[in-house]
Amino acid sequence: DQMPGDILRRAFRKIGRADNILLTDYGGVSGALNLRRLLSSRAADEGLALAPDQLLLTSSGTQAIDLICRFLLRPGDTVLVDDPCYFNFRALLKAHRVELVSVPFTETGPDLDVFEQRLKEQAPRLYITPSAIHNPTGGTITPRTAHKLLGLADAHDLIIVEDDIFAEFEPDPSTRLAVLDGLERVIRIGSFSKTLSASVRCGYIAARPDWIEALIDLQVATSFGGPSPVAAELVYLSLSDGGYRRHMQNLRQALFHQCKAVALRLEKIGVHPWMMPRGGFYLWCRLPEGQDAADIARAALEKNMILAPGNVFSVTQDMTEFMRFNVSQMTDPTVFPLLRQILDQA
Repeated sequence: DQMPGDILRRAFRKIGRADNILLTDYGGVSGALNLRRLLSSRAADEGLALAPDQLLLTSSGTQAIDLICRFLLRPGDTVLVDDPCYFNFRALLKAHRVELVSVPFTETGPDLDVFEQRLKEQAPRLYITPSAIHNPTGGTITPRTAHKLLGLADAHDLIIVEDDIFAEFEPDPSTRLAVLDGLERVIRIGSFSKTLSASVRCGYIAARPDWIEALIDLQVATSFGGPSPVAAELVYLSLSDGGYRRHMQNLRQALFHQCKAVALRLEKIGVHPWMMPRGGFYLWCRLPEGQDAADIARAALEKNMILAPGNVFSVTQDMTEFMRFNVSQMTDPTVFPLLRQILDQA
């Protein structure tokens, strides 16, 4: 109910008056130039020099990662992820038949001692991480950790994929790996599903020009192009709308208050947030001692409530006492009484 329906409707009305070529053609192989120019301008505001030819529009953020994996990985390669990490990273990488190794994620970013150990012992090809408002923990990488991480990546020839999908939820920009690195060995990906619409499928890849050229060929071969030109135009018009900035300001504020309110109510039933994130809508929480998140999730499912147990996000399967909560989905008055009942009966 907080998504920008009015902005999207205005964009749809403009598209309805567009030339037939937008409504009927395939579009360019790199994606709409106007949207790539807009993303380039937005990157410049954060200190990242990014030419439009360093951007490739994709059908989603997930497709962006899939293309990068097709380009850079071969079966049997090793990929490093955080523990915990976004569950779909694990599923997608499994489909590419690579070996997964993990590094513990702390409140300041990946554990650098373990990170260095993994680089020395497993020689991973890629490291995939959302460094701004980490999913699922809500943590954000600090400048010190970011600088050391990039130094280790350079020393061990590691490529980093920085998932930027939650960055707009930050109250102010944090240290970005892509900005520090200048897109030499960092690839940035993103999409608009969390801030604009999950129904309009459009993502992007920002990388070195030579890598973008290779990724274009892959995208043409696998899907004959990126997002629908209509979807790309809808995103462009929405992001250009004067109301979009106000939408994001209101959304950040609403989620900030909702996050605090949910954290307080969770504390009252013995569920403790691991940390309070700077923004976004996830809380990574520790359940009462001795309770297994998978058991709680199964009991909740029997009552038509879907929860996200910790081991769904864990390569090591050491997160049995953790649960990820989406605070934007916890306004229904039945949620907390039902959750309390399930915890009391566990």
